[in-house]
Amino acid sequence: MSNLIIIALGLGGVALGSVLSYLFVRPRTKLLEETAKDQAQQIRTNAKSEADRIVADGKKFAEDLREGAKREEQQLRDRLSKMQEQADERLVRREEQLEQKAEKADKAREEYEKSVRELEDKRKQLDDKINSQNEELAKIAKLSTKDAKSELFKRLEDQCEKDLADIMRKKVDTLEKAADEEASNIIVQSIQRFASNATAEHTVSVVKIDSDDIKGKIIGREGRNINAFEMLTGVDLIVDDTPGTITISCFDPFRRFIAKMALENLIKDGRIHPSKIEEAVQKAEEMGDKALIDIGQKAAIELGISGLPEPILKMTGKLRFRSSYGQNVLQHSIEVAYLAEGIANYLPGADPEVCRKAGLLHDIGKAVSHEVEGGHAVIGKEVLEKFQIDPAVVIAMKSHHEDFPYESLEARILQAADAISASRPGARRETLDKYIKRLKELEAIASSFDGVEKVFAIQAGREMRVFVDSKEVSDLDSEKLSLEIAQKIEANCQYPGQVKVVVIRDSRFEGVAR
Repeated sequence: MSNLIIIALGLGGVALGSVLSYLFVRPRTKLLEETAKDQAQQIRTNAKSEADRIVADGKKFAEDLREGAKREEQQLRDRLSKMQEQADERLVRREEQLEQKAEKADKAREEYEKSVRELEDKRKQLDDKINSQNEELAKIAKLSTKDAKSELFKRLEDQCEKDLADIMRKKVDTLEKAADEEASNIIVQSIQRFASNATAEHTVSVVKIDSDDIKGKIIGREGRNINAFEMLTGVDLIVDDTPGTITISCFDPFRRFIAKMALENLIKDGRIHPSKIEEAVQKAEEMGDKALIDIGQKAAIELGISGLPEPILKMTGKLRFRSSYGQNVLQHSIEVAYLAEGIANYLPGADPEVCRKAGLLHDIGKAVSHEVEGGHAVIGKEVLEKFQIDPAVVIAMKSHHEDFPYESLEARILQAADAISASRPGARRETLDKYIKRLKELEAIASSFDGVEKVFAIQAGREMRVFVDSKEVSDLDSEKLSLEIAQKIEANCQYPGQVKVVVIRDSRFEGVAR
């Protein structure tokens, strides 16, 4: 019985626990589930909002990058457009200068042709007057034709001797003036024809680069790097679409030399900004001064000259970066030194060592002639005297352009050596191909006339020897032929100085004894 009670109480406790759990625990559990769901929903909502914000920020950042890239591209386009405009302006100015020179040359030629026509008119008037007087004299004197001619020639000789002399003098003066003007025009035209090659060869330097990416660094933001480089070096830096190259343009070869060294060092270093550019240019200038001394020392050693002061060696090195009519001045000076020494070796009383040293230093004034007023011979004399160079050397070099009287045998030798080096064919103004072409043109012009058998251009094209057939060309025809050949050469060729035309007529007579 007691067991049944215990079992009943146990079952009742279980039932009571179940009822209490249903009434109190289940609502609590449901509340916790709803709270957890609300929190999860809130987390999802916050996560979505954060994701939307991140996406919006990313879109804005991308838009800012695109706008910045567009601005950079526009700035580069503006820079390139400005560089192109500057290049076009330089080309326009160059063309205007050439046109002005061409107009001056045409004007001078027109004046020369006008003078020739006036001379021909005066000659015709004089011939008409002589014929008129001849007819009048024949009528009055009633002389024979032979006597009339003799009397007329005597009378004209007495009366017109002074007038003819004046006319001939005026003619010679006019022709000399016209010849000088024509020679100047020819020189200008020759320089203009040669200028395109010389400019391309002697006014630019090219720096090789491994990658075109470096061009942007060289230009810099808003062009500050390239502007700083050009201002410090005095050159024009051309950064264009040419792959793997940057061009340095300047008429001063030494400035180009300094700029090239500075730019190569900057490219090698990789850090390109105004302060670094200034440092690189300063370092390049120091290296340039050392290079000038080395060049001067090499030239002196080549000639066996010792004891020259360092400033003189430096100025001698500067001649490496100077040219005269396309001829390098240092190379010309070394050549003059060898020529002068060679001549002195064959002349008794001449000092070969003085000639050799004077030859190397005779154009030393050209190293500073653009900085000091005066001719380079006068400047060179003052420089050598300042550094106490041997007086015999100074006396020899100062007269090579006749700025001073000749005071020694070495002075005359040096003048001759300088003239040989400067005027030899191919040394200046024109290349060997142009020189040969000019000789062929001269020979072709002379050969185009009837009666011409052989033609030889000698003395570097300054004289034409024309051999004619004596059966076809008489003595009078030979004189006329020389003038016609000369006129055709003037009209069709351009040449320095003058060309002498010599017509040679060889008459041969044979007799046979039987």
